[in-house]
Amino acid sequence: MRADLIIKNIGKLATMKGQTPFIGNAMNDIEIINNAYIAIKDGKFLEIGKGDNYKHLIGEDTKIDDANNKLVTPGLVDAHTHLIHGGSRENEFAKKLAGVPYLEILKSGGGILSTVNSTKESSFEELYDKAKKSLDRMLEFGVTTVEAKSGYGLELETELKQLKVAQKLGKDHPIDLVHTFLGAHAIPTEYKNNPDEFVDKLIKEMMPKVKELDLAEFCDVFCEDAVFSIDQTKVIFDAAKNLGYKLKIHADEIVSLGGAELSAEYKCISADHLMAASDKGINMMAKEGVVANILPGTSFNLNKAYANARKMIDSGVAIALSSDYNPGSCPSENLQFVMQLGCLGLKMTPNEVLSAVTINGACAIDRQHEIGSIEVGKKADLVIFDAPNVEYLMYHFGINHTQSVYKCGELVVSSKQIVNNKKECMLV
Repeated sequence: MRADLIIKNIGKLATMKGQTPFIGNAMNDIEIINNAYIAIKDGKFLEIGKGDNYKHLIGEDTKIDDANNKLVTPGLVDAHTHLIHGGSRENEFAKKLAGVPYLEILKSGGGILSTVNSTKESSFEELYDKAKKSLDRMLEFGVTTVEAKSGYGLELETELKQLKVAQKLGKDHPIDLVHTFLGAHAIPTEYKNNPDEFVDKLIKEMMPKVKELDLAEFCDVFCEDAVFSIDQTKVIFDAAKNLGYKLKIHADEIVSLGGAELSAEYKCISADHLMAASDKGINMMAKEGVVANILPGTSFNLNKAYANARKMIDSGVAIALSSDYNPGSCPSENLQFVMQLGCLGLKMTPNEVLSAVTINGACAIDRQHEIGSIEVGKKADLVIFDAPNVEYLMYHFGINHTQSVYKCGELVVSSKQIVNNKKECMLV
């Protein structure tokens, strides 16, 4: 069989091979192949090898690209974003800097509720254009798969609008999108005195319609103090399971409410945030195989303590890292910076961080059989980084290291050469 594309002269290739999450020491002991090549056929990886042993794969129409001894990794996976939303919330920035707690901002009608209003007022086209701009940025940072949540409608029409925007973007954009219904993102103002009535509306009206239209694979709940309680989350989860949703949870972000324990009880695919997760909850997650999806960009932006990633790794929990891109607590599409925070804030090793944004990120959205590693048969999603090794990717922080991005074997991002053409300043 002849290859459609061969990428040769790869200085270091991080394969991340596997179809189960990397746990414990496995997150650090990753396979690195020196002087490697990759062969691609029909959008999937055909062969991985060393040196020039690819010659038998060259056909009349085979294209050969040169990695010029750079670092190559699987395409990055951003497994937690609030991609589709209207407006922004820079008006709350001064309050955050002054130390006003997030839950206090939410209670006063700000936070999520502010974005809900902006999203309701935005047209489909406005939401599409805004989200496409963010996806373009993510792609430039090497992200090839993104999970996108609803949750800025809190009523059926706007939730459907968000999910339909995400669905169209998934068809139009090189990045693959994974869809999550997060109608349980906040209690709408009109249900403030009767939140159980809103829960009833979620499970009887909104969730069945979203599933009927096949707009979301996952159901997520913001289980937090002054948002959705443990008991309310159980009601939503029970209904979601009956409807065929896979489960995710915003757990123990601000208060140790028992969200980590609940994620284990319901065998969620992932539990996200976890800055306030208890030791008991962590141990239960390890036992049930729940992926801990940590969002250090949010801790950085809110100036809050980071989740205890080292405790989780030592306890046998699989760690993923994601951006939590959203207009309030983490308005950044830069997953590379999140990776660097994984080292600087979470005290993870560079190899652990790479595991967290590739194979473990894929596991956090149940895509580990298709993406997250460079191995025969998986989608040919990969990034060539202008870096000599994984350590440099984390060490040289705050810039974009991406040289090229391939999606299903197609070049979708290529670095632009800067021509040094200095103009002299003429004085007249």
